[in-house]
Amino acid sequence: MDNTRKIQCNHCRQRLSLPKTNEEKIICPACTLETPRPENERSSRSCNGREHSVMCPKRIFNKLRKPADVSTKTPLTGEPSPFRSSSRPNKRAVLCGVTYNKRKYRLKGTINDVKNMRDMLIKNFKFQENGIIVLTEEETPEHIPTKKNIEKALKWLVEGCKNGDSLVFYFSGHGLRQPEFNGDETDGFDETICPLDFIKEGMILDNDINSIIVQPLVKGVKLHAIVDACHSGTILDLKYKYNRKEKIWDNNTPPSGANKATSGGLAISISACADDQVASDTTAFSGNTMNGAMTYILTRSLRKFPGLTYGDLLDLIHEAFEDVNKKECLVNTNFLRRFYKDSLSQTPLLSSSECFDAYKEHFIL
Repeated sequence: MDNTRKIQCNHCRQRLSLPKTNEEKIICPACTLETPRPENERSSRSCNGREHSVMCPKRIFNKLRKPADVSTKTPLTGEPSPFRSSSRPNKRAVLCGVTYNKRKYRLKGTINDVKNMRDMLIKNFKFQENGIIVLTEEETPEHIPTKKNIEKALKWLVEGCKNGDSLVFYFSGHGLRQPEFNGDETDGFDETICPLDFIKEGMILDNDINSIIVQPLVKGVKLHAIVDACHSGTILDLKYKYNRKEKIWDNNTPPSGANKATSGGLAISISACADDQVASDTTAFSGNTMNGAMTYILTRSLRKFPGLTYGDLLDLIHEAFEDVNKKECLVNTNFLRRFYKDSLSQTPLLSSSECFDAYKEHFIL
């Protein structure tokens, strides 16, 4: 057998080399997902240890004995994909959840988060299915949450935006921060989100998110970003962040004076925690189901109390966090315990491109 032969990854179309070992699945180095080895390139071992064909009677018999592996995972993005649809509803959303499957830093609640958000948008805010793009590892190849696909989806979200459009960007996954040296950040760090392939392709910086989905917003367009990730406080680099204690807006203008403004539209962000904090997955609210803590509280509150103001919503999230912290039922990983001891308190943050009265303006998507 020629082990130099190439095949393609079923998910991202990366060219793969057949390994010399007789593994039935090949891990793609780009997207980290599995691709089955072609049937005509497989072999198994007979009882006496010799290589033989996949057509061996014993192999066929064993295959017939095993029940078919029927997947119950149904993609949430319908066909045709909104990427290719000529219809552009005035309510559009990109919902991204990354589990980083089979990695030490795997997350268990992100796909549940995406399903909760999608269900809420459709049932409570009248979004249409053809106006929602879902990016998870359970989707079709063009909807896997790679860096390329996430950036493509963000561009689709704001492309041709016009007066009256309501846009939503949701992300559940890992977030990190890194030093920046251009004077764009008051704390000296860029905030980032981590695509599935961030080890190879890199992270998506707050500067990139701002330039892709904030700066193109024209007058009459409203964007909501809801980001359930560590270090996500000012992930959109918006001009103002809300001081809940003082009930005022603090200035978050870049020291360098770099332009981070919209083109007349309004951008609002709700983040799971401050820039220097970590966010938590937990089963505290839903029994055995893992969820991002902020996402679960936010969706539950908006379903239970329609017409909340931004201030009321922020208060409900904070109160729920305080209750959970008192009961000490947040899920703390051993890794995080070593660095943050037993304290995983997070402070959800509201930021905006414009100031408004948070206790008079209603949260409407």
